[in-house]
Amino acid sequence: MAFDFAVAALAVLAGGIASISGSGIGSLLTPLVAARYGMKSAVVVVSIPHAIATLLRFWKLRKEVDRHVFFTFGLSNAAGALGGALLHTYIARPILSTILGVLLVFAGIVGVTGFSKRMRFGEKASLVAGAASGAFGGLVGNQGGIRSAAMLGLNIQGAAFVATATAIALAVDAARMPVYFATSFGEIVKAWPTLIACTFGVVVGTLGGERLLRRIPESLFRRTVSALLLAIGIVLLLT
Repeated sequence: MAFDFAVAALAVLAGGIASISGSGIGSLLTPLVAARYGMKSAVVVVSIPHAIATLLRFWKLRKEVDRHVFFTFGLSNAAGALGGALLHTYIARPILSTILGVLLVFAGIVGVTGFSKRMRFGEKASLVAGAASGAFGGLVGNQGGIRSAAMLGLNIQGAAFVATATAIALAVDAARMPVYFATSFGEIVKAWPTLIACTFGVVVGTLGGERLLRRIPESLFRRTVSALLLAIGIVLLLT
């Protein structure tokens, strides 16, 4: 019971962060859920509240989506996610934990140092990076840092950036979740209390958390989130 309350509390924070930045749910929740159910199950379980929260954000921002970016870069993300989800079934749990840890450390470092704002990919490189980020999304449930860096090279900014990132995340969920349900449905059923806690938390955070987090200066907000991701990544790599 205490574990699920902790998951719900973190899910509220994750939902609020994602409503502002377009990512963060998988990065924050997957390591915590993995502490009880293992990394392979955690990726699958967290994908469900991730999809629900992403759909809520998409509905609010749907008019701001850059269709050209979505149907080029976004579909390469979805294709990569399908491949990553298929690989997820065969890769051992310790390897998944290491991959997620490395990704979180990378996202944390580039965020804390401010390097993420200076990272740029050309248009062709962005498509490759999009497929790679989607693959990581399907494999370990984390892709926001690489996806965001790649999108910066596509000259998309402001509300359109968050809206398009949200639409792409939804496409990634649509590509990977059928594979998860087909291969890991039993694991989802076993984790139903935590799944409910995650879902409740991210919905609350998505609908209401943004109002509170918007009061924090953007630079402080982004560096704080990056520091949190860095800390989680280090813990994953050391355990």
